[in-house]
Amino acid sequence: MPLDPQAKIILEEDAARNLPGYNELPPPAARKQMLDLAPPVDPTLMVEHVVDQKINDPGGKIPIRLYYPKGDSPFPVVVYFHGGGWVIGNLDTHHAFCHALSKSSGCLVVAVDYRLAPEYRYPAAVEDAYAATCWVAENAEAIQADNRRIAVLGDSAGGTQATVVAMKARDHGKPHITLQVLVYPITDYNFDTPSYLKNADGYMLTRDLMIWFWKQYLENKEGADDPYISPLRADNLSHLPETLILTAEYDPLCDEGEAYARRLQEAGVKVKLTRYDGVIHGFIRMTSRLDKARQALDEVAGTLRRVLKVKGDEL
Repeated sequence: MPLDPQAKIILEEDAARNLPGYNELPPPAARKQMLDLAPPVDPTLMVEHVVDQKINDPGGKIPIRLYYPKGDSPFPVVVYFHGGGWVIGNLDTHHAFCHALSKSSGCLVVAVDYRLAPEYRYPAAVEDAYAATCWVAENAEAIQADNRRIAVLGDSAGGTQATVVAMKARDHGKPHITLQVLVYPITDYNFDTPSYLKNADGYMLTRDLMIWFWKQYLENKEGADDPYISPLRADNLSHLPETLILTAEYDPLCDEGEAYARRLQEAGVKVKLTRYDGVIHGFIRMTSRLDKARQALDEVAGTLRRVLKVKGDEL
């Protein structure tokens, strides 16, 4: 369908800024630019209690940020991994979204500040994501969480992190994950799908930028067949948790997200796939500007409330 009118305005404003592409900047400058453009917290989608802390891991201390909803503990918990192509993004760039996610779902959201490339290439980010999820399960009582009701959720590269954590949890037998939510995830090292070619330029996330992200993250492209790098290439996708996948029509990653949904379904996983027509990569964080972002947030929150049986909304 045509580009959503609200998304069109956002793209026009982005073009008018005339900023360099992230792939035209050194990674530290790219990270600062993303932070400068991060949306502010919406007062109507804001929780009152947020805690920063660091957890111990053999690779070093991992910063996390906990967003507490109103209500009585123990809370169902969402372990959240931010997007940014494994190179940019941090707890602050996605701060507003985590507030909105906790407020709308009634879940404790634990955002993970995993190590970034190129300073730390694969598998550092995956190791941090899995270690943090295990820590949440093992320390659930201390953080007022219910380790029987854990979801993993991520957008873009964070979506990759979420599904890889679910795969590792299956492969290692812990922790128990009830739901995975993948928002326009990266699932394959492949830049030639129809959506990549159709949406190569002009919709914020470009094909060239994705190629650059992958070069920072993956030292040797021959490793791309590893299912923890390209989940779409996994031989075995069975026994993964119930899954919600969201894609965006004007997104280079649209096809691989939808292909992953099909592969999960073929493996017997319960999956719901929703394509949001007319919108672009990154749209779910634009809740103050884009009606479809609010719709997507509501879909995610409703799925979390249903599957994790949030108090007062059991089905």
